[in-house]
Amino acid sequence: MEENPIMANDDIELIEDDSSLVESDGEVMDENPRVAKADAEVQKLISQKRIKDSDDRKVSSEIFDKATLQVLYKLANQGHLDVLNGAISTGKEANVLKGIKDDGSIVAVKIYRIATSDFKKMQYYIAGDPRFNVRSSNKRQLINNWVNKEYRNLTRLKDAGVYVPEAITSMSNVLIIEFIGDVDGNPAPTVKNLPPQDPEDFYEKLVNQMYRFINKANLIHGDLSTYNILNYNEEPVIIDVSQSVVRDHIIANELLERDIKNISFEFSKMGVDTSIEDLTERLIK
Repeated sequence: MEENPIMANDDIELIEDDSSLVESDGEVMDENPRVAKADAEVQKLISQKRIKDSDDRKVSSEIFDKATLQVLYKLANQGHLDVLNGAISTGKEANVLKGIKDDGSIVAVKIYRIATSDFKKMQYYIAGDPRFNVRSSNKRQLINNWVNKEYRNLTRLKDAGVYVPEAITSMSNVLIIEFIGDVDGNPAPTVKNLPPQDPEDFYEKLVNQMYRFINKANLIHGDLSTYNILNYNEEPVIIDVSQSVVRDHIIANELLERDIKNISFEFSKMGVDTSIEDLTERLIK
């Protein structure tokens, strides 16, 4: 697995070492065909007719600001993606897009929006994590650390055998991860949007993943629900782990209790014989 090249320096430093991408005034050039193609696809995304109202246009401009475009150019030049092709999901703080590589394979490109991210929430989850020493109030540096946190959490979970998307690389406010979906580019739906055909069997698989998450990776998800569990061919895939904290974090127990309550409640509604007490006993060792 490639090492995480995330950077916490000023925006221009993301590409200053690549003369093929930047002129002396910092303007992005399109000499590289792959970069030019990525740029054209980004512009296509921005100008698509489906972006009709002012709110949609505002979201688009927040995603593809100049600094983010520079990061995408750099990642394209490194071969991590060739073009951007459609949205997988849209959240309050980040959008996930499909990235197509030049060999036709698909990756998921998660872009955090600098302008609308909840920085107080980010500081709340990062503060007290021994892996990070975040003292800066600079918003961009905080998001850099937030993306780095998600990258490291995914790597740690994958090593523990938890079924999560593989972290591929990250830079600034952009994280590239494994695409979970079919060969035609259709992303796996969330459990919220596609409940499992056999909820009892799916629940047992999920409990096994949660056990590994907590006791092997020594992490607490912190926001686990059917909104961030994918139903991939009747297998649970846990996503959105940026807020996940280590088990000895000061808020870990509070978050764990919330996760257990959410999963117990949501699968009880599907007819699974479970309870908060039963799930807690199965997970806490």
